[in-house]
Amino acid sequence: EPGQSKTQMWQGKPVFIRRRTPEQIEEARGVDMAKLPDPEDDKDRVKKEEFLVAVGVCTHLGCIPTGQKMSDFHGDYDGWFCPCHGSHYDTSGRIRKGPAPKNLAIPPYEFVSDTRIKIG
Repeated sequence: EPGQSKTQMWQGKPVFIRRRTPEQIEEARGVDMAKLPDPEDDKDRVKKEEFLVAVGVCTHLGCIPTGQKMSDFHGDYDGWFCPCHGSHYDTSGRIRKGPAPKNLAIPPYEFVSDTRIKIG
């Protein structure tokens, strides 16, 4: 369902798969690139706008951010939050605040059907 997330393991790392709501997509698309520490347009990070597929490892020191459960704190930008050092990621997995230097990585993936994703 829109707004839900799932975690799959790939190469020993968690991969966050989130089906974004229309509001989350709009928010991700409306960000001023000049204000991002690691500028990357949302459309370049997704293959289908409603699904974000990102490696769930903080780019600061390798912690696992919270935000996969509806009850988790999602940070200041409705994405993910690394409680170890305070990095905030948005709904496109981009670093917005905190010490992380890079966005969450996007693994190689493809849609093999409307409901299946092949990672790697």
